[in-house]
Amino acid sequence: MKKRLLTGIVYVLVLTAFFLMKIFVWMPYTAAGGEQGYLRIGNLCFDVLIGIFAGIGTWEMLRAFSSHLHKSQKCIVMFFALLVLIAYSLSDFYFADILAIRLPGPIAGEGGSAGAVGRNYSLHITFVVFIAGIAMLFALLVFKHEKVSLESTGYALLSYLYPSFFLLVLAVCNHLEKYSEMALLLVLVVCPFADSLALVFGKLFGKKLPAKMAPHVSPQKTVVGGFGGLFGGAVAAVVIYFVCYALTLLDRSGLIVPMHWSLSLNALDIFFYIALGVLTAAFSQFGDLVESAVKRKLGIKDMGKLLPGHGGILDRIDSTLYASLIVCFVIVVRIMIVG
Repeated sequence: MKKRLLTGIVYVLVLTAFFLMKIFVWMPYTAAGGEQGYLRIGNLCFDVLIGIFAGIGTWEMLRAFSSHLHKSQKCIVMFFALLVLIAYSLSDFYFADILAIRLPGPIAGEGGSAGAVGRNYSLHITFVVFIAGIAMLFALLVFKHEKVSLESTGYALLSYLYPSFFLLVLAVCNHLEKYSEMALLLVLVVCPFADSLALVFGKLFGKKLPAKMAPHVSPQKTVVGGFGGLFGGAVAAVVIYFVCYALTLLDRSGLIVPMHWSLSLNALDIFFYIALGVLTAAFSQFGDLVESAVKRKLGIKDMGKLLPGHGGILDRIDSTLYASLIVCFVIVVRIMIVG
């Protein structure tokens, strides 16, 4: 228990440090047209953390499937799993930030953050790199015909997609033109809140309401614990809302790099984010169940031993992977509809 608590504290401190770097690491610049702006280097700092998660998580997946994979498949999966994230991070930084500085006046977005209108090809580049990785895995069926099977190719593809492609969505949250701070907080804060409240509700009411959420996958998770997790998501959303309101005040005072979005205290917004917190908690719990299902299929308890008391990185970020999907989707839709 002490190891688990200590590991959890260190993990939270690391996340906090990288999040603070995202907010406070920036550089002022003057664009070609004379406009003043801020180069958000902090986004790249947080991308480093995502890359670390992807590297270690992919390695854990490859180790779990080690007996089914050829060495060449492992090398390709690891290389392209990282390359996809690097391609997105650097290309978006170039198109959305560097290009905004180099191009004059009306082409640059507000404060230089939006980049050249219609010229951000980061997702195109990332998609091509992703498909190139799949193509290389298929090519091994020709070049390593006797050592690579269709079954091993399937395991390699699974290792390629999970977790790095899910973490790519978290990187998209990090690079959102607006509300990226809000999106990251929702992903990173709701998950532990939901997990903690699910545990509390399970221990308090589990004996009286013993119905299992997914008895064949995770026998210890109860339905009442799941409702506790949803409540935890709502509580976390309220906390995040006021934290982001504080960030808005810091933005207005000029103490942090302009975020190009603001938050005001009103009941409609609070309800919206509470609903998103509950939805995020639901997805985070499902992500935990998916991880449990994978481990049960493999007959292992943990995906790794890097984090004492928790297991591996995948055991720690499993809920984060699915939470990022719904948060990214909802925030992007909000930006498209109301800005």
